[in-house]
Amino acid sequence: MKGALLRYVLYRIKEHPDTEVTYEAECLWCKWTAQPSTDSEAVDVECMSHTGRSGHKGFRRIRTSFAMVVRAE
Repeated sequence: MKGALLRYVLYRIKEHPDTEVTYEAECLWCKWTAQPSTDSEAVDVECMSHTGRSGHKGFRRIRTSFAMVVRAE
């Protein structure tokens, strides 16, 4: 009987280098949405402006990125 040879390879996940992170937000009270942007602060300012106009204080914030699994060095 022959034994099996097991090799373990470590991997990690990282953001894809050729893509940008995109930020978005949605109001929890109405159908308002912020303009998607690569600048998170711009989306935050839009949310605060919406709060000032509507009084709505709850938002769903969305951060979208693309990832890839690579072999750990």
